[in-house]
Amino acid sequence: MTGAQPADPMRDRELINVVENLAITAGLPMPKVYIVADAAPNAFATGRNPDHSAVAVTSGLLAILDRTELEGVLAHELSHIGNRDILVSTVAVVLAGFVAIISDMLMRGMMWGGGRDDRDNKLGLVFLVLGIIGIILAPIAAQMIQLAISRKREYLADVSGALLTRYPEGLASALEKIS
Repeated sequence: MTGAQPADPMRDRELINVVENLAITAGLPMPKVYIVADAAPNAFATGRNPDHSAVAVTSGLLAILDRTELEGVLAHELSHIGNRDILVSTVAVVLAGFVAIISDMLMRGMMWGGGRDDRDNKLGLVFLVLGIIGIILAPIAAQMIQLAISRKREYLADVSGALLTRYPEGLASALEKIS
């Protein structure tokens, strides 16, 4: 989707060396390294587990950061891989979707009477109200869960990245430049 190209071992040797050194230090297999032709400074990691992971950086990020800052940013991204943040996010989304589906099933089941002709079914009315409340609250709860998990995982990646490089000033300096 981003048009990322694999890093060239000759042209992008420094980038590949930084990722390789950090992966060894973190005890992770070497992820695939990509470069996105974009002036916006950014980096991201993806992969369902460390064996199927990738790190991408934009050309804009490579242009403005020195090696120490690049190490800080890449340590942060590799920490996402090591902490399995993509897997955690996927599980959170699936759980939120499950809650929404259950709410929808309750709502639909009660709207159609659950197959019964009993129009004075008070329990059915209770389930109908619970279904409506669930349909309203499920997306809100899902968004709140996603935001809470996302923020916590970012903090964890910051701490893990700082421990990985043993030089938190690199990431701090990079974040100042990026902002």
